[in-house]
Amino acid sequence: MRLLLFALQFILASAAMAQNAIIKGKISDVNGALSKATITLLKAADSSSVKIAVANGLGEFDFENIEAGTYLVFVSNVGYKSNYSTAFSVAKNETKNIGNIVLQPAPIVNTGAVVTAKKKPLIEVKADKMIFNVESSINATGSNAFELLRKSPGVVVDKDDNLMLKGKNGVRIFLDGKPTPFDGKDLAAFLKNINSADIDVIELITNPSARYEAEGNAGIINIKLKKNKKLGYNGSINTGFAMQIHPKTNSSLSLNYKDAKWNLFSNYSNSFGKNQANINFYRIQLDSIFDQRSVMINDDQNHNFKIGADYTTSKTSTIGFIVTGAFNRGGFNSTSTTPITNKNSGVLGSVLTARNEQQMKRDNVNLNLNYRYTDTAGIEVGIDVDKGQFKNFGNSYQPNEYRYQNNLLNPVYKIYRNFTPTDIDINSAKLDIAMPVGKAKLEFGGKYAKVKTDNTSDFFNVINNIDYKDLNLSNQFAYTENINALYTNFNKQLTPKLTLQAGLRMENTISEGVLTSYNPQPDDVVKRNYTNLFPSGALSYMASMDHMWNLTYSRRIDRPGYQDLNPFEFKIDELTYQKGNAFLRPQYSNVYELTHTFKYRYNTTLSYTKTTDFSSQIIDYDGYRSFVTQRNLASQQVYSLNFSAPVQIKKWWSLFGNVNVNNTKYNATFPDGKVINTAVTSGSIFGQNTFILKKGFTAEISGFYTLPTIWGGTFESIGMGGIDFGLQAPLFNNNANIRFGLTDVFRTMRFKGVSTFAGSYFDANGRWESQQFKINLNWRFGNKNIKAGSNKKLGSEDEQKRANKKSGGIGS
Repeated sequence: MRLLLFALQFILASAAMAQNAIIKGKISDVNGALSKATITLLKAADSSSVKIAVANGLGEFDFENIEAGTYLVFVSNVGYKSNYSTAFSVAKNETKNIGNIVLQPAPIVNTGAVVTAKKKPLIEVKADKMIFNVESSINATGSNAFELLRKSPGVVVDKDDNLMLKGKNGVRIFLDGKPTPFDGKDLAAFLKNINSADIDVIELITNPSARYEAEGNAGIINIKLKKNKKLGYNGSINTGFAMQIHPKTNSSLSLNYKDAKWNLFSNYSNSFGKNQANINFYRIQLDSIFDQRSVMINDDQNHNFKIGADYTTSKTSTIGFIVTGAFNRGGFNSTSTTPITNKNSGVLGSVLTARNEQQMKRDNVNLNLNYRYTDTAGIEVGIDVDKGQFKNFGNSYQPNEYRYQNNLLNPVYKIYRNFTPTDIDINSAKLDIAMPVGKAKLEFGGKYAKVKTDNTSDFFNVINNIDYKDLNLSNQFAYTENINALYTNFNKQLTPKLTLQAGLRMENTISEGVLTSYNPQPDDVVKRNYTNLFPSGALSYMASMDHMWNLTYSRRIDRPGYQDLNPFEFKIDELTYQKGNAFLRPQYSNVYELTHTFKYRYNTTLSYTKTTDFSSQIIDYDGYRSFVTQRNLASQQVYSLNFSAPVQIKKWWSLFGNVNVNNTKYNATFPDGKVINTAVTSGSIFGQNTFILKKGFTAEISGFYTLPTIWGGTFESIGMGGIDFGLQAPLFNNNANIRFGLTDVFRTMRFKGVSTFAGSYFDANGRWESQQFKINLNWRFGNKNIKAGSNKKLGSEDEQKRANKKSGGIGS
């Protein structure tokens, strides 16, 4: 009966709505269509608000289900003078088009700011992505990009610094719209180089369109660096200090100039300090128990710079260049003690004392040349040419001392040395074109990218302080990969409520891996040439002003990391090594998402991902030693439910919350008889409270918790979380501010996990300097006028070629 009454009410309501009017129109500026303007429908009699709408990508808007009467429209947009339409009348059942409303740029006033910069919300949730505004977080001060990702909604970091987004580990990290050329430990080191003071926003894009590369089944995390938009000369200085076990410092300088033609921008940042971690491994292999206790210290010196310029050649064209660089000089040392006990008798057989001293050098320089064209007809053209070089060098010294129970006074020494230089050359060119086709928008383009990597591993046995090269454990691995891509993307508003986006991307991959070693192997040379199609699509339905639905689909690929293909062994310590898999295949994923948005604020997303040839790190053993390698599992399935909401509790107290729950299933049977058949329900919670206090003071309390989960189908980890506190005070008439922070207040951030794959038992646990007191001072100087808004898209939006991917190893 209830169902019948509901159906009857629905039919009557629909009939009533069918008799009401529709009001349509368009918003533009002097350059053409103006998207994202806010349109308010007012009653002409008393100017009371009836409905609010937002202009779409073509500047169009409409109001449905409007009663007959007399109205006017009010239009506003940041950087423009607001405008009213003339009053108009609409009759029942009429479709009224009030035409084009033109907004004029707000005037530039020499003695004041044209646009008052309003602080952005901490998190902005949109249909296709979630945006983390770093500048709006006090607790982000003094952090680096890697630490910020650890605390971002839906992001999880494991013990080996691998990333997972909403229960999926195929995450691609972009920097200013271009893929970073690292993975695993190298990616973590690269992100730790980037100071939070240099970061504008972090975008979490879970279902990218065909315009983006198809790499990454979990989607894309795009880190956008700051690019000043203020007129004239201006800049900022930032300096910070942090302390727990070891002191740490960071600083940055930004200088910019902008006028009607030129936009010059530059910044430099650095960070110095040691970070300590205590990590323990407990292993049972065959008849032995290994109980390893380690202290690891990283001592890093990071320098980063960015220099660029945009020059407006005409009203439609802009050319520019960007040079970025990152230089890391650092060292890593660890000391571990491992009692080795007989599992059956409990008798201590020996004790291994091991050290690993590494000197690391990472240099990266990238040049980008770009061109942008935008005309009043809505045609947009973007051209990007990139050339990059990454040079990494590692030098490790590994002395090992065995003391056997039956001969404690005569230790046995095994000492090793490694030299591991890596050179990466990146060349890419990309063309993007967008144009209106009727009331639709068509995008198409292509990309050419080629990467060459040269990885050398020279292994030495040290005897009586003399290095003897071990030819059996030394090798050179060269890898070349060329990806050619074409794409097209179509966007059209089918009805006033329904919008369609559909795209198709084709990628051809040509690769060759060549291993040069003393002992030839059957997989010394592996060549591949394959072409894939990657469809994507989205349907957006505006059911009402309060309810919007968005359904998306995309097919994704995750190619093997270059170093994961190197079939040789890399010694991590005396008991652990890492080896690649030359026959590792790409994994493919189909990703489906349904998102409901309520009142433009509350977002609920249900997603399902099916991955075939799922590839993951596996902890295995060869009898005495453990090793880490990549293997293709049979399949992975991930169901995910995500909810996010900003809540204004009081005028002075706001809260953002994000909750994610996911269920992951792994299934695999290997030829050697080893089986994986696991399932886990996990998730994460993120929350940030912001308090507006008196005299401009602001306070924050933020926290996250990650439920127990499974990594790679074999490693079961416990839950982990932490709470941060921050306080900000303005200085010098709001030209500066000082921030204080305490991270991981209750010292709850630590990891622990267990693997029982293939009959061996592996238990890992540890913690790092997560609890830190931080103080940061920021001073802004120069002109504070902001240029009026523009529809031009300046700077590169897309990706650079992916390059050397290294899997994180146990304790590496």
